[in-house]
Amino acid sequence: MDLDEDKIDAAVLALLRLTLHDGRRAWKGFDWDSMDRLHRKGWITDPVGKAKSVAFTDEGLKRSEQLLQQLFGKGSKPEAGANPR
Repeated sequence: MDLDEDKIDAAVLALLRLTLHDGRRAWKGFDWDSMDRLHRKGWITDPVGKAKSVAFTDEGLKRSEQLLQQLFGKGSKPEAGANPR
């Protein structure tokens, strides 16, 4: 199956927001490839290590909130042709 990694990354970033704790930390329970891509995009700190959580960057924290509302908020519909990046 050919999957759009940008859409997957948007969903993972939004769902990470659900595990937000200590102001900007999130539990890292998602696919390692997705987590690595989020790090390369500058949205989270490096997921490699013994810590069970990662920290959102300022940009990642803001974007995760936007994506959570856009993708999963009640009454919101993904915009036709909208790129979740």
